Amino acid sequence: MAPSQEASGVAQPTKSLRGLGVGLLLVLGGALSASCKADAPKPSAESGTATASKPASEAAAVAPASAGPALTIAYSDWPGWVAWDIGLKKGWFDAAGVKVDFKWFEYVPSMEAFSAGKVDAVAMTNGDQLVTGASGAPSVALLLNDYSNGNDMIVAKAGIESLEQLKGKKIGVEVGFVSHLLLLNALKQAKLSDKDIEIVNVPTDQTPQALKSGSVDAIVAWQPNSGQALREVAGSKAIFTSANLPGIIYDVLAVNPKSLAERQPDWEKVAGVWFQIVDYIQEEKNKDDVLSIMSARVGLSPEQYAGLMKGTFFLDAEGNAKHYRQGDSLESVFFSSKMVDGFNIEHGVYKVSQKPESYLNADSITKLAAKSAVAPAVSPAAPAVAK
Repeated sequence: MAPSQEASGVAQPTKSLRGLGVGLLLVLGGALSASCKADAPKPSAESGTATASKPASEAAAVAPASAGPALTIAYSDWPGWVAWDIGLKKGWFDAAGVKVDFKWFEYVPSMEAFSAGKVDAVAMTNGDQLVTGASGAPSVALLLNDYSNGNDMIVAKAGIESLEQLKGKKIGVEVGFVSHLLLLNALKQAKLSDKDIEIVNVPTDQTPQALKSGSVDAIVAWQPNSGQALREVAGSKAIFTSANLPGIIYDVLAVNPKSLAERQPDWEKVAGVWFQIVDYIQEEKNKDDVLSIMSARVGLSPEQYAGLMKGTFFLDAEGNAKHYRQGDSLESVFFSSKMVDGFNIEHGVYKVSQKPESYLNADSITKLAAKSAVAPAVSPAAPAVAK
């Protein structure tokens, strides 16, 4: 797929396969070249690796560098991950005293690299953590980058104004992917189930055409596909988005357990830089600089990139503490991951529960939140390393 497309009148980069379908591919050993939720631009010789560097204009005190080689981190095209470039451009990793080597990938290859042990960490969803773990590559979510806040949506044809009106209708969705999970949970809110609709298995990148042709009455897709449908199908409307279910898709920095155990202080510095990045993003006065840095990574103009930021809820230290609490709603990443685990088992992505708690790390979050004067109230029982 191209690195960017217009969505709702604004050109936006594609969003990675930030969900469950890739899990099926990984576990079954299928080719990982299937359609994905953001095929980020392929790295060139110049842009394939982004290392921490401090520009001369950023004359800040630099902490002593950590011992050992640079921590290698695979990341791809999603705002919650592109934002790492802010820390790189500002020299904040150097200032924190930690050596890092950020490697730019398309999403699926980034997980392949992690599974093959070629990088120490990868940016992926909490759901894909479970899937890569089930296939033999466990990880620990050092921190939560963000959650999807509107970039995933159910788009219906003209005349359908609500979820309730989907009853008896044909819905185009890629079965087993994160969109399928979003649809099932949306139906629950309307007191419907998948038995009340007819699910048509449609590859996500073909959903706009399916809606336009009239072969389905609604689709479930992510940007830019959802935006393409809204633009090309007269009278179509987004009747439900991930903003209606905040927390159903969390994006995390997943670290190899061995690396985390051996270099915990360095990984805590990385997390600290992330919180610095989010604080910077949240300051309105920094908006132009933020958009300039992030849009440059994916080859868009700042104006084009601004629209995609709205569908991403960035999580700072306080946000991490809040969403790392044990709970019985999607506000808790523990609950979110348990929901995804159940979905994966039900749909044959893997057979044995991955015990989501073993993939989530509350220890570093507790320490860093405390340093930020946040009262985290995280569960002390949440383990810091994966099984």
